[in-house]
Amino acid sequence: MRRFFTAQNFPFILAAVFATFFALMAINPVSREVWIAEVIPVAAIFLVLCITFPFFRFSNVSYGLMAVWLFWHTIGGHYTFAGVPFEWVTDLFGFERNHFDRIGHFSVGFYAYPIAELFIRRKIAGPIVTTLFALFTIMSVAAAYEIIEWQYAVIQGGEAGIEFLGSQGDVWDAQKDMLADTLGAVFVLVLFWIFGKRWGSRG
Repeated sequence: MRRFFTAQNFPFILAAVFATFFALMAINPVSREVWIAEVIPVAAIFLVLCITFPFFRFSNVSYGLMAVWLFWHTIGGHYTFAGVPFEWVTDLFGFERNHFDRIGHFSVGFYAYPIAELFIRRKIAGPIVTTLFALFTIMSVAAAYEIIEWQYAVIQGGEAGIEFLGSQGDVWDAQKDMLADTLGAVFVLVLFWIFGKRWGSRG
């Protein structure tokens, strides 16, 4: 059993745990319509990581960082982001809204780490271009997702559209979400250049 729980098997263990978690969160979501819309990107990214694994194995740190968003977004899909039972954080800090979705956007930025890792290990670009490309990729994805959210809310309408949008009455929600994505990217890129070699990201 100990031989199975090794660093080499970490991606397989993580994938199995997530697949189980995903299946459990698919049971009786608050809104099946919202759940379907929310888990499409989750399922797509998970499948891409599984398919590309034989061709490029990211570091365990990268897989761990990417998994944060997969788990977080899956929870948001089950409850709807505005409805996740996150009141203890709201009450603890005296927030006026549920910031579960904001943390989820911050974790989107974590994908800048594997992007940088891919560029450095494959020697695609130098440090400056790698950092800027990873950062701008996350910012572009953040902007694109906000447009998709807006269009879905308009097309779907009703309660499902409002829940998917998740603005909770904040007129600056889209801008704050994009800022959270960007800050998450900056955070992990700093980690990458400080600790990446030690964590096996630049081998």
